[in-house]
Amino acid sequence: MFQFFVEPQQICGSEAIITGSDVNHIKNALRMRTGEEVRISDNAGGDFYCAISQIESEKITLTVLREAEGTEPSLKVTLFQGLPKGDKMELVIQKAVELGVSEIIPVAMKNCVVKLDEKRAKAKQARWQAIAESAAKQSKRSIIPHVGMVMNFRQATEYAQGLDVRILPYENQRGMAHTREVFSKIPKGSSVGIFIGPEGGYDSAEIALAKEDMEMVSLGNRILRTETAGLCALSMLQYAVED
Repeated sequence: MFQFFVEPQQICGSEAIITGSDVNHIKNALRMRTGEEVRISDNAGGDFYCAISQIESEKITLTVLREAEGTEPSLKVTLFQGLPKGDKMELVIQKAVELGVSEIIPVAMKNCVVKLDEKRAKAKQARWQAIAESAAKQSKRSIIPHVGMVMNFRQATEYAQGLDVRILPYENQRGMAHTREVFSKIPKGSSVGIFIGPEGGYDSAEIALAKEDMEMVSLGNRILRTETAGLCALSMLQYAVED
């Protein structure tokens, strides 16, 4: 069943309206017809199964059939991802959304190979947000995770101060027992920040800053690529905390 997002005001009683680019997608790409069922989310916690009742040039009218079970994890996880080379960020965003991340902040760290000026950063952010929306539809998320603008490391650590828990997997940290202990103590409903370094690794000054108020953990004895590390941490966190 296909998933679409609408604004809360587009749902009124037993009727819902889909507008925008999804109209063309439903009509011409998916070639859906009246009577077919879809799943919609209002990006605010409301999920519903609906049937298409009318297809027009600029809107799709739906009949709300019943509420759908939500799919959001109890944790609100922000992934602070060091900017990787090439299109790896697109993969990270897609898979992190599938794994339940709430927000993704690209971070320009000292050892990042990629350097983005303001214009390129804005263009990238728009592209990355579109990928997050597509992944949210595919994985039946109840919300579209937000992809923020690029921050430097200090800005990212300051932003993370508003979170309950801040975690930094570090290759020089050893011992999965400590990782299990840290993850197991995170209460459901917490906001969690996970920091992931770029291909070049963390700079010593960044590690010194992180050690002030972050939990340093290990993801195992092997060195993981930057596009693997965040997804590994998200999976481990989900396994440790979620039912």
